[in-house]
Amino acid sequence: MAEHTYTFDVTMSCGGCKGAVDRVLGKLDGVKSHDVSLEKQQATVQADDTASFETVLETIKKTGKKVTGAKKDGESVTVE
Repeated sequence: MAEHTYTFDVTMSCGGCKGAVDRVLGKLDGVKSHDVSLEKQQATVQADDTASFETVLETIKKTGKKVTGAKKDGESVTVE
């Protein structure tokens, strides 16, 4: 199974915002590891094929946080 690295620029204003993103990523099947940085306004995810980029993106969006940019395996991806 291939492993992927997804990086998302996420607008987070407080520790609670960071915690919300952290919690949903921790529960998502296929996510091997993740790091959510309030300072960098970024979430980095290591995932296998069972957690697609689109699934991870939608999961983060469900927290109500705005995703302003993203990279999929180092390549910039448009998010809307």
